[in-house]
Amino acid sequence: MARHSNLGRRGRLAAGAAAVIASVLILAGCASGGTAAPGSSEGGDEAASYGEISVQYSWIKNEEFAGEFYAYENGYYDESGFGDVIGISGPDTGVAKLLSGTVQVALSDAASIGAAIAEEEAPLKIIGATFQKNPFTILSLADGGNITKPEDLVGKTIGVQDSNASVFAALLNANDIDPADVTVVPVDFDPTPLMNGEVDGFMAYLTNEALTVELAGYDIANLAYAENGVPYVAETFSVTDQYLAENKELLKAFLIAEIKGWTDVFQESTDDTVSLIEQYYNQAAAESEDGLEAVFGALDPVKTGKGLEAEKLLISTEETEANGLFTISDELKEQTVASLAAAGWDVSVDDLFDTTIIDEIYEENPELKDYLP
Repeated sequence: MARHSNLGRRGRLAAGAAAVIASVLILAGCASGGTAAPGSSEGGDEAASYGEISVQYSWIKNEEFAGEFYAYENGYYDESGFGDVIGISGPDTGVAKLLSGTVQVALSDAASIGAAIAEEEAPLKIIGATFQKNPFTILSLADGGNITKPEDLVGKTIGVQDSNASVFAALLNANDIDPADVTVVPVDFDPTPLMNGEVDGFMAYLTNEALTVELAGYDIANLAYAENGVPYVAETFSVTDQYLAENKELLKAFLIAEIKGWTDVFQESTDDTVSLIEQYYNQAAAESEDGLEAVFGALDPVKTGKGLEAEKLLISTEETEANGLFTISDELKEQTVASLAAAGWDVSVDDLFDTTIIDEIYEENPELKDYLP
């Protein structure tokens, strides 16, 4: 069973990346992976033993990591040869921790990884993605701003978090909207300003704040980024270039366990999965010194269930049904890079992605593609 970290402070910026890049070039070898079992080699006939790895989660331990919880609960990490997979609560993009060797894998997003590569030449790669569609939306009230298409943004006041300013700018850029035609006001992640009528729209997540407002009794409208010019992958499996080069078999084993865990999310009932999520959330809350429940409250099973179903729409697409979970098509890679360019981050597909391992997994284990019940 994984150990759980304390909750970090809110925010999804790649803060601190520059400070550690220089040191990672000197100390990059400090976070190499586990070794094969005595008397065997990785990929040989005997099972490998990879020891312990640390994985940074992008957010608190809620439904975003239901697949990871199943991987623990059903022994998939154990089967893959890991002595311990330490899941570390966010919020955290994982960029700085990857570069310093504090964690070996981060569940991050294309914007954070792409920004670090573009701005700091960070040696990072995305090797797979849970979310085929990013979860960002401009949330509005149906009887208020009612923002359903990009041109509806013109003349509106939109609440945008500082950490999301570049991605909001990408939405305007992708839809040829002059920033001067939109009034942006700073907000945090609490959608109360929208419900109070202080803003016409609010930058939110389809899987989070949109559900909070809807469950509060409001009729809502969504302008989803992924469907309106800013498609990019999220909840990405991200690693350093060196760790990828030196630990391909370990990462292959890790991703197989992850595939099995997320397959269970699709095949088990929502009620059973929500119960499992509650177990892991409550454990993280009990171990948190930063007051997880004080900040986020007790887990709401109704919202959690709705969030889980919303996530499935971001995870499962025609492409993943054909190619398997976490795969990223060439077209989606190009779309992701174009979306990042609209936000001001210029990276190439080769700079950002290396999906060789996930492709090899499905070539060798085609049965793993069948995640739907």
